[in-house]
Amino acid sequence: MKFVDEAFIDISAGDGGNGCVSFRHEKYKEFGGPNGGDGGRGGHVWAVADPNLNTLVDYRFSRRHDAGRGEHGMGSDMFGAAGHDITLKMPVGTIITDAETGEVLYELLKPGEKIMIAKGGDGGFGNMRFKSSINRAPRQKTPGWPGEKKALKLELKVLADVGLLGMPNAGKSTLIAAISNARPKIADYPFTTLHPNLGVVRVGPEQSFVVADVPGLIEGASEGAGLGLQFLRHLQRTRILLHLVDIAPFDEGVDPVAQAKAIVGELKKYDQKLYEKPRWLVLNKLDMVPADEREKRVKDFVKRFRYKGPVFQISALTREGCEQLVQAVYQHIKAQQVAEQPAEVDVRFGGGEDVNP
Repeated sequence: MKFVDEAFIDISAGDGGNGCVSFRHEKYKEFGGPNGGDGGRGGHVWAVADPNLNTLVDYRFSRRHDAGRGEHGMGSDMFGAAGHDITLKMPVGTIITDAETGEVLYELLKPGEKIMIAKGGDGGFGNMRFKSSINRAPRQKTPGWPGEKKALKLELKVLADVGLLGMPNAGKSTLIAAISNARPKIADYPFTTLHPNLGVVRVGPEQSFVVADVPGLIEGASEGAGLGLQFLRHLQRTRILLHLVDIAPFDEGVDPVAQAKAIVGELKKYDQKLYEKPRWLVLNKLDMVPADEREKRVKDFVKRFRYKGPVFQISALTREGCEQLVQAVYQHIKAQQVAEQPAEVDVRFGGGEDVNP
């Protein structure tokens, strides 16, 4: 399925029903009085985070979504029924913004999270509401309130643990195909990846993480060059970035160090927090380098790149070094998850009270 990460929709909550003017007309009720009921409220529009969805493609073809109108009030003290609500299922990580102002309104971060994104209008008052000691036969009523109407932009940031970044043809698609269940398009020309690919990497029983392969970046991506700007935001929520570098480019005039520095520069221009995120260096296409030259070339690259973090040497094509990379990434993610968990409090001993063992 094509990954759709952006969509525009128009939503409309239901209008409230009008109040009713009515009087009791019964044989033995000479002064029956007013009995017009209130109108029903309009239906709300809800958004719910569905963990089974990973795309906004449904909203590309279905733009308008309307909740039901509340029924009008009736005689005999009968209130109108409320309009039916509608629930829009969206992937976890969807950001909902006002399409006109760009203001971020809501954010769905947790599976099952439910948010009201448009409130239905309240129902109008019937004439029974206006009865008083000096107004025995009121003929007033109020119309229902209109429901909220909004033009929204939906934006999905990939909720992956690991993000792959690098120049086109750095081998990102080959790597994600080698270590996960994703099957992206792979070819010997740039920009084979046009949409983000998600893959689940299984380390062991009930041990896995999600990796995102996004289109390759080029210099100037933060200003809109190439495909990078559209997908840089997908890297913002990952726990760690793997910077893939083609250590053996076909073109002898290409300097891998200059390319790697250009990628880092684009990250810093786009988002300082993204630049400061943990980033590991992965030197790919090791199979293209003669065995007796590998160590020298790797040391030269690290020295010129002035990199002091973890360095992994792999060949995504032959899967050499991939298992060590996967294990290291999983241990890093697991350590982060443990650190993020709140400290457990022993409820047996707390509150400053003496507790007998």
